[in-house]
Formats: sequence, structure tokens, C-alpha cells
Amino acid sequence: MSEKPSVLFVCVHNAGRSQMAAAWLRHLAGDRVEVRSAGSAPGERVNPAAVEAMREVGIDIAAAVPKRLTVDAVRESDVCVTMGCGDTCPVFPGKRYLDWQLDDPAGQGVEAVRPIRDEIRVLVEALVAEIAPA
Repeated sequence: MSEKPSVLFVCVHNAGRSQMAAAWLRHLAGDRVEVRSAGSAPGERVNPAAVEAMREVGIDIAAAVPKRLTVDAVRESDVCVTMGCGDTCPVFPGKRYLDWQLDDPAGQGVEAVRPIRDEIRVLVEALVAEIAPA
């Protein structure tokens, strides 16, 4: 891992889980970690319920835009965290891969997204403690 570790969060639409995880990592680690997120089939916009759930904890992801997963994004990341994207994430030897089993917030209201948001925070806190302790 380089001096400044880089993490890529991947989910199918890059509109919910991966956007929330990227926002949590930026919030919790600041500039100690390079953060990316992408999707195997990016949506048109970030899930409004995810935007609202993150707003409730003081994090604004309203301006985030879903991005397509590229081989370069994986290659340039030290850690690749997948969230329900199956086999669509390219695998490179020497990369660290984590697969977080999280419910998909697509089509859900903010009440259903809150527990997903909170679970992601716990996972991100553990990742920060490991790769970029304060």
C-alpha cells in the first residue's frame, strides 16, 4: 500500500451503498485516504433516500454523480470494496478485495436506508482504523 492508501467502493448502480461508503470514508479519514466509487451499471443519479439518510448525519452527497467502473480505477486502488456487484469487478493479483454484504437501498425509503447507512459507517470505521489510523 502506498503512503496514502486508496480505496474503491463498487456497487451495481454507484447510486447508494458505494456513494454512502465513499462519503463516510471522506468524512472519517479526511485527506489520509484517496477515495473512489464506481458502478458496474451506473444509475442516472444518486438514490434520493441515500442523499436524505446521509444529510441526516451531516454529510451532503447530493452533488455526487454515479460513475462507471473502469479497469484503471481498480488498478489504481489499494483496496477494492465490492457491495453486491458479483463478478463484474476486475481482479488483479496483489490487490486487496473486501466484499461487504449489504442490503440494496434501491427503491427503498429513507427508513430502510438508515440501517444500511449505519452498517456502512461501522464497516468504514474499521477500515479506517486498519489502513489510516489517526
